[in-house]
Amino acid sequence: MFKQTYLASAVLLALSSQVAFAAEDNAATKEQQAADDMEVIQVVGIRSSLNKAVNLKRQNVQVVDAIVAEDIGKFPDNNVVEALQRVTGVQVTDRASGEVNTVTIRGLTDVTTTVNGREMFTAAGRSLAVADIPAALLETVEVYKTRSASQLESGIAGQLDVRTQRPFNFEGAKFVMNARGVYQDQAEKTDPIVSALVSNRWDSSIGELGALLNVSYTRTNYRDQSATPGAFVPFRADNLERMFPDRYDWTPGLEHGLDTTPGSTIHDSATGDDVEYLLSRDAIFQSDFTGKRERPAVNLSLQWAPNDTSEYLFEGFYNGYRNESFNNLLFSFADWWGAPASTYPELYDGTNVIHSRGLGAPYSFTSGDLTKSQTDTYMFALGGKWDLSADTTIKSELVYQTSEYKTEFLAMRTDTVLPYLDVNFNEKDGTLAWDVLTGEGGESVALTDPSMWNTAQMYDNGGKSKGDALTYTFDADLYLDWGIFTKAKAGLRYDLRTAKDYTRGLDGYNQQNLADLDPSMLHTNSGFFDGEANIPSSWVTINGHELWKNRDAYRELYGFYSDANAGQLDLEQTFDIEQTTWSFYAQSDFETELFGKRLDGQIGVRYTHAKADMTFFNVDAAEGEENTSDATNSSSKFLPNLVMRYHLTDDLLARFAYTETLRRPNFDQLNSFVRYYDDVTNIGYGTGSGGNKDLKPVESKNYDFSLEYYFGKGSSVYGTYFYRDIQGFVYSSLRRVMHENDDGELYPYIVGMPDNSSNGVLKGIEIGGVYFLENVPSWLDGFGIQASGTFLDSSQDLPNYEADGSLNGYTTRDIFGVSDSSYSAVLIYEKEDFSTRLSYVWRDAFLNGYDSGSFANPRGVYRRPEKSLDFQFSYNVTDDLVVTFDATNITNEKFQQYYEDENVFNAGTAIYSRTFGLGIRYSM
Repeated sequence: MFKQTYLASAVLLALSSQVAFAAEDNAATKEQQAADDMEVIQVVGIRSSLNKAVNLKRQNVQVVDAIVAEDIGKFPDNNVVEALQRVTGVQVTDRASGEVNTVTIRGLTDVTTTVNGREMFTAAGRSLAVADIPAALLETVEVYKTRSASQLESGIAGQLDVRTQRPFNFEGAKFVMNARGVYQDQAEKTDPIVSALVSNRWDSSIGELGALLNVSYTRTNYRDQSATPGAFVPFRADNLERMFPDRYDWTPGLEHGLDTTPGSTIHDSATGDDVEYLLSRDAIFQSDFTGKRERPAVNLSLQWAPNDTSEYLFEGFYNGYRNESFNNLLFSFADWWGAPASTYPELYDGTNVIHSRGLGAPYSFTSGDLTKSQTDTYMFALGGKWDLSADTTIKSELVYQTSEYKTEFLAMRTDTVLPYLDVNFNEKDGTLAWDVLTGEGGESVALTDPSMWNTAQMYDNGGKSKGDALTYTFDADLYLDWGIFTKAKAGLRYDLRTAKDYTRGLDGYNQQNLADLDPSMLHTNSGFFDGEANIPSSWVTINGHELWKNRDAYRELYGFYSDANAGQLDLEQTFDIEQTTWSFYAQSDFETELFGKRLDGQIGVRYTHAKADMTFFNVDAAEGEENTSDATNSSSKFLPNLVMRYHLTDDLLARFAYTETLRRPNFDQLNSFVRYYDDVTNIGYGTGSGGNKDLKPVESKNYDFSLEYYFGKGSSVYGTYFYRDIQGFVYSSLRRVMHENDDGELYPYIVGMPDNSSNGVLKGIEIGGVYFLENVPSWLDGFGIQASGTFLDSSQDLPNYEADGSLNGYTTRDIFGVSDSSYSAVLIYEKEDFSTRLSYVWRDAFLNGYDSGSFANPRGVYRRPEKSLDFQFSYNVTDDLVVTFDATNITNEKFQQYYEDENVFNAGTAIYSRTFGLGIRYSM
């Protein structure tokens, strides 16, 4: 009995993930469906894709949400990350370079990404940039918030499983072509997004064969602009002289910064006096960041079923990334007090914090920075599935992947001393305002005059990282009739991973007036910040693209080819790591009755062991100094899991899950080299910095309880309570060690290094639903809404250290990157040949991280609430031809940061492009 029920559920899941039944309400259609049970009518569009996503959630034992392509090659947004922001519990951030870049699940960024169940990574990292996967290649993206024993153990936030199309997904031949033009309004460019899918399946003398090729190309021109007042430092209230810690007794990096009460004082160790101070900014700066990004991708899938009991699969997947960016930076110090204004600075009411002021002769510079980077990632998989009997199936797969990332950075500064700076650090709602004048009360100075600037430093850096992996998996499924147990599953995974990293860097100085350079070497921007602030909208700097073209000549001019720098333009290796991971699991599905209701679920355990053999290279080693260090890092863990699903009614489900997950440290954090700096001021200890070869995985124990109600045609509402107990967050920590100093004597050193020194708790509630109107007048038929909300409560204990390295307690703060609340609402109207969707997402302010700890402002850097209003429309010109239009960031939002108090300690303001896309999709 139990096995038959399981098989029925499995069949329903398979059907719901591949097809959807027509949702016509007319009687004739219903009669036709009843008359021919063999006919499956496939429909496409928003409602169909949401129906599939609801069925995936309903039928999966785990707590999972999904997004499904509305049609072949038609994912609902510019990229996967933007589409995911409408999934309950998912938040996105880091909007830049023409797109959203970072995915968090329930506030945590440690998300494992798999493609067709296979772990993927970028270069020498442990994660994959999800935005690098073109949306046009995807069939579904499933968001797992709990994990079974058979799934990868990594990713304390969750797992994204990206599913691509395969030839056996279709009845026969299939051809689809997509072409879109996307306009970025800040860059004032229109870019192509094109894709094509060709697939067929046929019978042959050796069985059924299928082949699919899917290609995609995306190009994006972007322009990001930001204006930022610098960090805070104290100044004497009597003469506005900056108060440096080597003379004045104040401690940088306090949790809440220096006291902002009017009349607050700092002790002057030189005179013994207590001196009143004011807090003000050390600098102001602007970035005009432009670039072009390209993403080519190819997916090849070959399937062969020689008979009814076996099937073989070969898949090749490639995704590439090309980016060339030019950062035009304008920077001015705001702490140069050689010629202070005659008027006293204006303060925020009730504080000692400077709001606006004037100052003379500040040192300033511009910088033209060009970065070229590229990634090439390949994955090849060969596997098979065999039905040994009606009850036993085995699957095995061999996967090889390789990924390489390269980058080149070339920059030249120009500098000057400006005559006079008039600055309001917070003129309007956290936005900076400033101008350069001929003098106090004078006229504006144009920063576009080349004769006022001289060349200064040049920086020439590069890097490369590469990763490879050979992975073997073996899985066995066995249907059971052992009491309550209906299906057993067991398997193993072997993974051999290598990671290598290389770097180089040189800098030099040369001075000549910009007016003496070839005009092609100069770049003058315009229209900066789109009139959103009273700041300089244009300035001159080095043209990064021309600097790159003429790099050999400038390397010669700056002495980079001299004997003293011989070989330093070549890459030097920083680490070489080989990690072997073994994982074994066993799990079983079960089903029984409790109080007359069906109770089913899954119980299992996964054992994982990883050992990394590591060699690190000290690229700064002096002659005769040791330049290599070998180390080993290993960890083992049993990870139990239990998921129970209780069928209160046919449409009302309750779930409970207990799972354990982990996150292994990044390879670069394990660097065993420590750089030591001797005690030159006789404070009794030296200092040092480095990685930590003994880092352990972060571990999380996860509890989930949900209620889900499914009603109507694809409609549902649901709510989940979850709790995460996280142990061993990696945090920058201090350690006291004994090490030989330059005199060969053992001496104490206070060494900063990452450590598993922070623990945290994340808990919260997520609610959501999908509903389409039913039994309404025809003009209302087709209206629907998709909505969700996530409410989080997080805390982490951050260690506090004295200067001598001793631990003096912990500070409890929000977990970095976690918003207390976030919402998503989508209004849908779909009727006959057209469909529309208007979506709005919003997330609350959140603690983004800590600053360097070198200043007088509070440590915590927060982001203001972030939101986006997007629109999508499609019209079926014919059964085979669809026209689409979409727009993102319609309200042209600003993105802002602040230090703890947004009214006094405002930080950067950034604006990004709105996008408008027009496309066609043809299928046959």
